[in-house]
Amino acid sequence: MSNTIYIGYYFNVKPIIPAVEILIAELGYAGFESFVETEEGVAAYIQKEDWNTAILKDVQILNSNEFQINYTFEEIEQVNWNEEWEKNFKPIVVDEVCTVRAPFHNMPNTKYDIIIEPKMSFGTGHHETTHMMIQHILNNDFEEKSVLDMGCGTGVLAILADMKGAKPIDAIDIDSWCYTNSLENVARNECKHISVYQGDASLLMGKAYNVIIANINRNILLEDISKYANCLHKSGMLFLSGFYENDIPIIKAACNINGLRLIDKLQRNNWVSLKFVN
Repeated sequence: MSNTIYIGYYFNVKPIIPAVEILIAELGYAGFESFVETEEGVAAYIQKEDWNTAILKDVQILNSNEFQINYTFEEIEQVNWNEEWEKNFKPIVVDEVCTVRAPFHNMPNTKYDIIIEPKMSFGTGHHETTHMMIQHILNNDFEEKSVLDMGCGTGVLAILADMKGAKPIDAIDIDSWCYTNSLENVARNECKHISVYQGDASLLMGKAYNVIIANINRNILLEDISKYANCLHKSGMLFLSGFYENDIPIIKAACNINGLRLIDKLQRNNWVSLKFVN
């Protein structure tokens, strides 16, 4: 898939917050499979075979009077995404304990060393939400705990949970590229306790976990919080991210209704990550 032809859209958004989050969510529903937040707004990519001239007709935020959104698009032919990542992907270190790097980077001197080839998947650790979720995993006991990584992206959070002794672990993503990439990264890190599935929260029927991790956009979280609560063992932990500080009241209210209470909060810039328990 490294030479797949893509259509790239480049959106200039004012004001960026919260428009970019809404735009990414709506573009995801329209079929776009990867996003890069930029200083001007966001770049979004879709495979040419999935594209049509009316691809944006249901993206309602483009018609909103609250935001100014302009865009251009182009065909990106025969891009080798692996080479692009090699040029742009730099290793990150979280709390001097965990490194997330690509195979071509030097081996670090940290307790946890996660090797991924992110390709077009979300979850390199560079984004604030992934960084905070890594911090949550580092700060909490995962030994012998069953874990769900919902919206797993590259699989990096499931991989760290495995390294911290969790088992069994389910990693789920609706995106086919993320599903394939997670399988590759799980194998690359020799994780023995992770099962990867392609799908959505409908896969959770009859499942139960000690820990649930969900780094997804706000609207999907609000739809699925009740499903997470139903899957959480007594004294379980739910970690949520993918939203801004001003979204905390609505997220907290949805969790409270489902018997979950907020006990911890991390923040990076305007992004937040919350820990709930039942």
